[in-house]
Amino acid sequence: MPELDARLRDDAAMDEIELVSRVIIAASEAKGKLTECELDAILGVASA
Repeated sequence: MPELDARLRDDAAMDEIELVSRVIIAASEAKGKLTECELDAILGVASA
């Protein structure tokens, strides 16, 4: 497969896709709604 043009790479978009993927996977495995603290942990941010 040919290499992609580096000018087309959007690191910020790739990071967002990774975070959304983590939330989707966690939500699909959860028994109920995810809490704010659980979401913060998944996203790697400190709880308010």
